[in-house]
Amino acid sequence: MERRRITMKLLLSLMASFALRLQASNPRFYEPFDEPFEGRWIVSNKDAYNGIWKYSESEGHDDYGLLVSEKARKYAIVKELDEPINLKDETIVLQFEARFQNGLECGGAYLKYLRPQDAGWTSKEFDNESPYSIMFGPDKCGSTNKVHFIFKHKNPQTGDYIEHHLKYPPTIPSDKLSHVYTAVLKPDNNLHVLIDGQEKKTANFLTADDFDPPFVPPKTIPDPDEKKPEDWDERARIPDPNAVKPDDWDEDAPMEIEDMEAVKPEDWLDDEPEEIDDPKATKPEDWDDEEDGEWEAPKIENPNCSLISGCGEWKRPMKRNPAYKGKWHAPLIDNPSFKGLWKPRDIPNPDYFELDKPDFEPIAAIGIEIWTMQEGILFDNILIAGDEKIAESYREKTWRPKHDAEKEKEKAEEAADGLSKALSTFQKKVFDTLYAVADVPLLEPYRTKIIEMIQKGEEQPNLRIGILVSIVIVMFTVIFNILFGGNKKRAAPVTAKGKSSKVMEEKPRNSNEKEEDMKKEDTAGARPRTRRNT
Repeated sequence: MERRRITMKLLLSLMASFALRLQASNPRFYEPFDEPFEGRWIVSNKDAYNGIWKYSESEGHDDYGLLVSEKARKYAIVKELDEPINLKDETIVLQFEARFQNGLECGGAYLKYLRPQDAGWTSKEFDNESPYSIMFGPDKCGSTNKVHFIFKHKNPQTGDYIEHHLKYPPTIPSDKLSHVYTAVLKPDNNLHVLIDGQEKKTANFLTADDFDPPFVPPKTIPDPDEKKPEDWDERARIPDPNAVKPDDWDEDAPMEIEDMEAVKPEDWLDDEPEEIDDPKATKPEDWDDEEDGEWEAPKIENPNCSLISGCGEWKRPMKRNPAYKGKWHAPLIDNPSFKGLWKPRDIPNPDYFELDKPDFEPIAAIGIEIWTMQEGILFDNILIAGDEKIAESYREKTWRPKHDAEKEKEKAEEAADGLSKALSTFQKKVFDTLYAVADVPLLEPYRTKIIEMIQKGEEQPNLRIGILVSIVIVMFTVIFNILFGGNKKRAAPVTAKGKSSKVMEEKPRNSNEKEEDMKKEDTAGARPRTRRNT
């Protein structure tokens, strides 16, 4: 009989252990947004929260999430859990994904883990005053850039709920990729904050340096009723009461005086103004003297003064006054009445309490209550688990493939952008070189046509390569003909007598004909050209 009892106890123990392991192996709550949120999540009906939530696909993925669709709006939505989740005496993992598809300059993307509704709130009235246990997630605006972890803890002495902020929280990744945020609450009072599975912050709930204000208040505080005595002197040094200002101390002497040794430069033009009317300025055609007043040309610096020492009335420069001493002050001496800095005495803190573990309130709902200036924030894969390995497995299954694909796409876009910039820089150098070559004197007769082709190449990218090749061929051909064959005459056929018929028929040209030909060449080479500013 006794053996049967022992066997039954052992069996019950094993069953309980198996039940706990089974519970830990499954998430306590998981929202993958595989289907629309309507009917499962409740949108706040408060007038201030007019942002429109949408069930939307993540850019570049066959995966959906909860989307912030409009900028400069307040948003509030809540999901009630089937049953409250206890946070005491066990490991709890809070995890979710957030992606800033359009970047994040000013706005939040954090979750609020809400207390049961008997604390005085309803889902339809969910707002920033709804009582929560934990607020966790990214927030950025102005100088704020951090992953919040705020824990609302009830002071057992006063009954007040106090917000305790994690000190020195991690910053938010500054990109448009999917990121996963994880907070691990351990039974030993430790907190671990992870971003993309990498630990970024470790803290202890009972360590005064990790939270502001600390969970455990100080044992003593300065007496708020104690006042500093009227005769308490905190001055360590005082002006010497016996010191006397010297008779030769002139407090009215100026700091600077004219340099009487200075001499006006010989090239100084006294009668020349420093500024003159701009001779290129003209009165606007629509200027109305009656309405606009008499028109005056704008002033410019007098060019006659730029190459000399100066113009206008010459004045001696100023120099430091050797007699200047400033206002006299008595020297400082040690204060014989000095008592040190006063501070009130410490008294026992009436709000002090000892704490072995934080008094975690259970989680009954998950809410998103934010104000943001950016649209395109996507929430996905919200998880509450009792085991870090479960959270890790979900990260690797749901977040990792998306993030890796986004990262590869980002790298490809950066490489393409870098190549585009390099190509643009190279093309500019090519066009600058072509413009310079077009100015070569040998190409003077063809310059206008070459400039037109260069400009067409700049303005029409689809024809750019062909035009560039054509320009280079034309330039090369022209230069080659000029250097190696442009002035040679073809040999005429030889007659039977051995003389060229061309030579026999060619008449000598007089000087007037040669001069006329030169004029024609000058006229052809002087055609106007325009050069595009690049």
